[in-house]
Amino acid sequence: MKELIVATKNKGKLREIKELLKDFDLKITSLADYPDAPEIEEDGKTFSQNAIKKAVTIAMFTKKLTLGEDSGLEVKALGNQPGIYSARFSGDGATDNKNNSKLLRSLKGVSAKKRQARYRCFAALVDGHKIVDVVGGSCAGIITERLRGKNGFGYDPLFLIPKYNKTFGELDGSIKAKMSHRAKALEKIKKSLKKYLK
Repeated sequence: MKELIVATKNKGKLREIKELLKDFDLKITSLADYPDAPEIEEDGKTFSQNAIKKAVTIAMFTKKLTLGEDSGLEVKALGNQPGIYSARFSGDGATDNKNNSKLLRSLKGVSAKKRQARYRCFAALVDGHKIVDVVGGSCAGIITERLRGKNGFGYDPLFLIPKYNKTFGELDGSIKAKMSHRAKALEKIKKSLKKYLK
């Protein structure tokens, strides 16, 4: 069975990616399985640069097929922040709770009409020799005024999908898995994987 390393330590991200790729006959591992792997400094200016850097670094180190993914939240009223800094929005020692609190503080007094946001995801598939593919996906929503729901991770309890009037924190994971930024990017990666695995 072929191995695919997901270049992440984020358990929530890994769980979603494993679920989205469950139809493939792949052994999916992560950086937790490679404690000696080099630390990756996410110093790219874009999600795609960070995704490629993660995938290339780990593919070169392991000589195995690697998926690098970078994603985050862009809030229109904040000039598309936190963007590539989504995971470390609240500074050193950032946690989901601290990031969500900072986001709510940043949007204090901003009306519901001006709280548009989008989640963006870029994924890069790399083997030891070449970049197989780089793809992107996005999902539009609105930032709520308080945390809602316990599902998902990151900014999910604040990210409202107008069609359902629920946040990703309230929606069933199976619905998120069809419409999220990560789902859209991985739909494209699946096509590349199929070709590659042939």
